[in-house]
Amino acid sequence: MDVVHYFFTKQLPKYFLNLPLPKTFAGFTELSTKEWMDLLPFFGFIVLFLMLLISQLFDSKQAPAADKAEEKEAKVNPSIDKEKEKVAHTFDIEDLGKKTVLCRCWRSKKFPYCDGSHKAHNNETGDNVGPVIITCPARDEASK
Repeated sequence: MDVVHYFFTKQLPKYFLNLPLPKTFAGFTELSTKEWMDLLPFFGFIVLFLMLLISQLFDSKQAPAADKAEEKEAKVNPSIDKEKEKVAHTFDIEDLGKKTVLCRCWRSKKFPYCDGSHKAHNNETGDNVGPVIITCPARDEASK
């Protein structure tokens, strides 16, 4: 801790006192190349500090909206049986035809059956979800 204390109480003030800062803005035009090189680390630090400060201010304003978007995306089911604790459907295998197409995107108006709503969902979100397709080849042979 002594090193840190020494740096902030002795070295840093000495550094600031030795900076070739002119008393007016017009004085910057009269600085030599060496004086500009001495000021370069100081101004670099100031610019970096301001950039970080400004980026944090803008990020903090956008964070709540981002959190809401993430919360919205976290919910898979937007509207189906929302009053129920859990959405579950039971199918009797005998009731299924030769081909049954079930929704996996939760956007179908005929849920649990697919109505093709996943196409609009995929275009909107960049997702690649599609239906579950259940086929029963034995039923094709039995109907012949």
